[in-house]
Amino acid sequence: MSQVFTGRTVFILGVGSDIGRSLAGDFLRQGARVIGTYRTKSSVSELQQQADLTLFECDVASPESVANTVRDFAALGQPWDVFVSCVGVLDPIGRFFSLHFATWEESVRVNSLAQLSVLHALQPHRQTGGINHAIFFAGGGTNSPFRNYSAYCLGKLMLIKMCELLDDEDPALNAVILGTGWVNTKIHRQTLRDANAAEANHARTREFLERAESGTSMADIFGCIEWCVRNGRDLVGGRNFSIVHDAWRNGGPELLARLRADSNHYKLRRHGNG
Repeated sequence: MSQVFTGRTVFILGVGSDIGRSLAGDFLRQGARVIGTYRTKSSVSELQQQADLTLFECDVASPESVANTVRDFAALGQPWDVFVSCVGVLDPIGRFFSLHFATWEESVRVNSLAQLSVLHALQPHRQTGGINHAIFFAGGGTNSPFRNYSAYCLGKLMLIKMCELLDDEDPALNAVILGTGWVNTKIHRQTLRDANAAEANHARTREFLERAESGTSMADIFGCIEWCVRNGRDLVGGRNFSIVHDAWRNGGPELLARLRADSNHYKLRRHGNG
């Protein structure tokens, strides 16, 4: 099977995250050009000597920083084919009315609007004449309450709906969002810092991190992105998939058949209102 990213330009928002760094290596091994953003230099130290990789410091919470990054990206003259956002913050953790609202509001923005602002600003600098791909990551609470993580959950739900809206509006964009399930990354340190605020999830998180080889693998995250890009907008556009639970592996023939048969499958819908 051919490698779908060879010769493509991939923009990774948050390449300094654990998932972002892993994806950068995967894309580069397939022969892609990668442009990545980071907040701290230490998070990308192992990537700095990679060929075909360009790094930009960027704080997505700062409109000025985003504008500078987009300006510098445009100067490269390398329009992007694939946009992947690896940004996400769990803080502030706690029950809604116990939190400082401005801090909560900023977290919602970072987990949704800030990422969309980068995609919006990059729109004039994407490859033309074909389909571009925008990949986001969902999180806990998509289908049930995620107690004490309301800012994170609400931001991710906004991205889920936005993928559907982008799919409806832009026929040249394959917008998809993936639920990773539990992944062993440093984001969980935010939960471990405050047992009282996290409540029951503090123990769950600690137990997860103590289990050897637990959680979703980086290989599966990249594999699902590859599957989405390979199958294209007509089949996967506007949908949200679970990397853990959905049958995309080995080509996912049964899953693809369901997607062909039902345009509402894996979208935010209320059924059974008869």
